[in-house]
Amino acid sequence: MEGAIPPFVNFLRFEKRYSTHTVISYENDLKQFSQYLFQYFGTVALGDISAAFIRSWLASLKDKNLSSRSIIRKISSLQSFFKYQIRTGRLTKSPMAQINVPKMSRRLPVFVAEKELGALFSHVDFPQTWQGITDRLMLVLFYNTGMRLSELIGLKENKIDRGNRTLKVLGKGNKERIIPISQQLIDDLSIYIEGKLKLDGTVDRDFLLVRENGRKLYAKYTYLAVKKYLSLITTLEKKSPHVLRHSFATHLMNGGADLNAVKELLGHTSLAATQIYTHNSIEKLKDIHRRAHPKA
Repeated sequence: MEGAIPPFVNFLRFEKRYSTHTVISYENDLKQFSQYLFQYFGTVALGDISAAFIRSWLASLKDKNLSSRSIIRKISSLQSFFKYQIRTGRLTKSPMAQINVPKMSRRLPVFVAEKELGALFSHVDFPQTWQGITDRLMLVLFYNTGMRLSELIGLKENKIDRGNRTLKVLGKGNKERIIPISQQLIDDLSIYIEGKLKLDGTVDRDFLLVRENGRKLYAKYTYLAVKKYLSLITTLEKKSPHVLRHSFATHLMNGGADLNAVKELLGHTSLAATQIYTHNSIEKLKDIHRRAHPKA
């Protein structure tokens, strides 16, 4: 099986255009399974891998107290791998057909309340330094667009359309999507870009957001900055860029936005991924009903 992994990984990387993180996850899952097969069953040809071998591996993972979420991800990796083998003619059927995938309860997205985010942008004092200016604009972009961390870091200056008031974002699978933004944000971006010209040294003119040394942001810097400022306005345990993405989507849904529109804004490929936000909207309606209706 080991020799069948690299072509599949290349397929994910170059044809499916999955992110580096996702490709590494698939590759690691498959290598772990391959190593398990060799350790307990010796050399097993691709066509001889049965559902019994797979069940044995999954049982061993459960014995190690691996979370259900992680096990389901590994099952998904195997499903994609064997589906690819059928597509390329190396197999005629998949042993995964006999594997039952455990159901996993979906965790509701964690989001920051609207009034708390209002306080962040209205009452929190950001330092009048380049770092403070960048941090505030970064938070505004996360909340106003719902961008992923990687999308914001990779956002290019030339993807701002001032006339149409939009941003063009490069998302998962190298798919671009257009996000409308306010005139106020357009003005803020213009001021920021002008400010970059006054920075000392070599400034990266390709990427929109840069540090004081002129270089683009990186993931850890961005994550820590978001955590720092969210800690000032919320008691949520989780404070990350993705929480701001959840807040963007939840507040849209609570405001009556169409589910398909939210899907497009987030860059989801499936409507099912967006439907988790409807639950929060329903919970809000229940709360309004409970507080406002005399018979509630």
